[in-house]
Amino acid sequence: MATQTDKRIQRFIQTERVQAGSLIVSMYGDAIYPRGGSVWLGCLIRLLAPLQVNERLIRTAIFRLVKDDWLQTETYGRRTNYVLSASGLSRIAAASQHIYASRSPTWDGQWRLLLLSAEVTAKDKERLKKALRWQGFGTWQNLGFVHPGADLHQTFEWLHREGLGHLEKHMWPLIATGLPLEGRLRDNEVVAQAWGLDELAISYQRFVKTYGPLLEECRDPAFFDTDGQKAKAFLLRLLLIHDYRRLLLRDPLLPSDLLPKHWPGDRARQTCQALYEVLRSPSEFFLDSELQLADGRRTKSLKLLRQRFQKC
Repeated sequence: MATQTDKRIQRFIQTERVQAGSLIVSMYGDAIYPRGGSVWLGCLIRLLAPLQVNERLIRTAIFRLVKDDWLQTETYGRRTNYVLSASGLSRIAAASQHIYASRSPTWDGQWRLLLLSAEVTAKDKERLKKALRWQGFGTWQNLGFVHPGADLHQTFEWLHREGLGHLEKHMWPLIATGLPLEGRLRDNEVVAQAWGLDELAISYQRFVKTYGPLLEECRDPAFFDTDGQKAKAFLLRLLLIHDYRRLLLRDPLLPSDLLPKHWPGDRARQTCQALYEVLRSPSEFFLDSELQLADGRRTKSLKLLRQRFQKC
């Protein structure tokens, strides 16, 4: 009889369109980054084979990740390691702060604004909108962009990396506090106008519906006794973080003070955290024996793995 874990893995194989590059980024961020950021290509192909991600797709995705400066190569004879580049390490480290956070960020009560000059063309506005959306910015009345907690220095570094640095001279970065004037827009009304959260809320509810039922099964101490079950713990952990990471890419990561009451993203984080904790030990046991470098060495997890989802 198929377990809930088996059903989740099979549903991924049968019904979900695999974007190999995105799945590999999830694997690097969750399993490879805390073990030094390097893996032999043959090992990567072997680890993803149970999800029926074929070798051709993996090689194509890896080539693109090298081209996009996520990865770089290290050759040992006829074998090649793919290692997170300096840029890849920076991106993974930044994403990890959000993925493995134990709670929503707190708010200092100030808004970060990027106002645009009239010289910015409609085409460039659209390019900025697309780039800044990935940084969690909302659009404000076609005049600029708004966020309650972004680091504006990092934002401009990101824009330079995305080839939009030439627009910096046409942008006015501000930090502002709303004045308590009668009849003004309230902070939650700003959120409603700048970000559409209804669709994201539905996606978080689906995430909880998918992974919540797996918790009871995986909490059984005997469930991951065998090597085969430990391998499934790794696969389930990968899918869990992959799905959660894709949700966070669409989430502006607003402070809890600005989110709607009973925001389903909080329940999704709790579900992810709880399931990750029960999967951590058996999946790490599997990775200790299976994650391999080109010269045959195994890798060990670093301290940062133990710090994930820990309350500060």
